[in-house]
Amino acid sequence: MKYTIIPVTPLMQNCHIFWNINSKKAVIVDPGGDAKKIISIINFNKLKPIKILLTHGHFDHISASSFISNHFSIPIYGPQKEDLFLIKNLTKQNTMFQTDNYKEFTPDYWLNEGDKIFCDNLIFDVLHCPGHTPGHIIFINFFYKIISVGDILFKGTIGRTDLPRSNYKDLINSIKKKILPLGNNYYFIPGHGEISNIGHEIKTNSFLF
Repeated sequence: MKYTIIPVTPLMQNCHIFWNINSKKAVIVDPGGDAKKIISIINFNKLKPIKILLTHGHFDHISASSFISNHFSIPIYGPQKEDLFLIKNLTKQNTMFQTDNYKEFTPDYWLNEGDKIFCDNLIFDVLHCPGHTPGHIIFINFFYKIISVGDILFKGTIGRTDLPRSNYKDLINSIKKKILPLGNNYYFIPGHGEISNIGHEIKTNSFLF
């Protein structure tokens, strides 16, 4: 497996792409904006995207989804259905933050705890991790020990819980009961900022003490 991270929108959200080295089939995680930039990188690497995966419904993670879905004729998976209120509010979110006004959409498939996403021989397991949003999910590849955590956990900090329907207690429970038990050797790609690993966060992230 290979992956690349593409910072998008003025918030520098970490859209990222995982792909099978041999077949070049790929999944796009959280295409939050800058659709032409994402498409250009896909074409440059000669990738064959087959699915879009969404961790949650905030505009900087979802805005370019419908554009890219239509461009490549691929389905959108996730997040969990509790984030529908955010996805249906996409136009208002983009207006509020003065970002590109992409078309609103409904995901082709909602995801739930225990679901699996397949990309040839690459498997991504789904865990429901509410807190930042009620329908937030994460994607775990157990073989390569890497996690797409969205805005739940960051290097040195945690996700915001001052937003509509966010909840601090739920966020901490998601981190401590679902993410940290995966093990110190798991790396994670956060929604913003640098990659880190669970072991480093357990030792240094004061929000987890």
